[in-house]
Amino acid sequence: MLPAFEWKGDRLLLIDQRLIPWEEKYLELKTLEDVAVSIEKMMVRGAPAIGCVAAYGVVLALKEGKSLDEAISRLSRTRPTAVNLFWALERMKRAGDDPERAEREARLIEKEDYEANLRMGELGSELIPQGVNVLTHCNAGALATSGYGTAVGVIRRAWEKGRVKNVFVDETRPYLQGARLTSWEFLKLGVPTILITDNMAGHFISRGEIGAIVVGADRIAGNGDVANKIGTYTLSVLAKEHGVPFYVAAPTSTLDLSLSSGDEIPIEERSKEEVLYINGRNIAPEEVDVRHPAFDVTPASNVTAIITERGIAYPPYKESLKKIMEGK
Repeated sequence: MLPAFEWKGDRLLLIDQRLIPWEEKYLELKTLEDVAVSIEKMMVRGAPAIGCVAAYGVVLALKEGKSLDEAISRLSRTRPTAVNLFWALERMKRAGDDPERAEREARLIEKEDYEANLRMGELGSELIPQGVNVLTHCNAGALATSGYGTAVGVIRRAWEKGRVKNVFVDETRPYLQGARLTSWEFLKLGVPTILITDNMAGHFISRGEIGAIVVGADRIAGNGDVANKIGTYTLSVLAKEHGVPFYVAAPTSTLDLSLSSGDEIPIEERSKEEVLYINGRNIAPEEVDVRHPAFDVTPASNVTAIITERGIAYPPYKESLKKIMEGK
């Protein structure tokens, strides 16, 4: 699997996820602004990957003579919903303004994320029933992390254990992360993959063709409410209606226990162009009004379990998530 990013000491190589699956092209990021723009323009996306890349952005900023405060301020403005970004920036802030110490911290953030992914994959795979089709939404794989995946990591490990028959992948409009990225990842892994449009999910779930749903997360509130890519909430309602287990896989860096509920999670609204165009081609009248929330919030009551590297949390999440963060 191609890495989403690779640190080279004086620059960051970043695969341009906007071009996959048509082209596998790496960009060279050499400055703070390069990194900030790559996050804003979704050259890199996925909460854990954003956090890792932002950490290296701080390193580049310090090496080009910018202040730590300037770096933190610029990167904090890139995307508001994924809490991993702010978690990583807080760690970089504590590391201080020495470039060598900052680089060690950024490398540690990347290493810890990869290890967390492996652990989540192992723990979560045991939740998947034997011989079922699993559905996932958006991309929570190697491209969204430091190299293994959260939701995709759980599914790929379950497939390696012979538990998964097929993976159903939602295309994930409007940015098509499922169609472009997740199906690309699973095919490279050799996992049997079936791509569906987002509005087909209810059909397959209602017919009993889906045995489990596994998604990632961008922020999880203290009560277990989950912010993830737009369309996740809809899947959770369908899962609850039809008795299908709905799992969320996310590292503890995605937990934001300072928020009492999902109502407090900021929801990013992106440009209308991402809705009006597919691959540069207009699909609707230019003058039509557009709303484009990039995320929605799934209530804790719709979530069967939350898979973290420190263990699996079950309802009531206010208690179980707190225990996980306390290491109990």
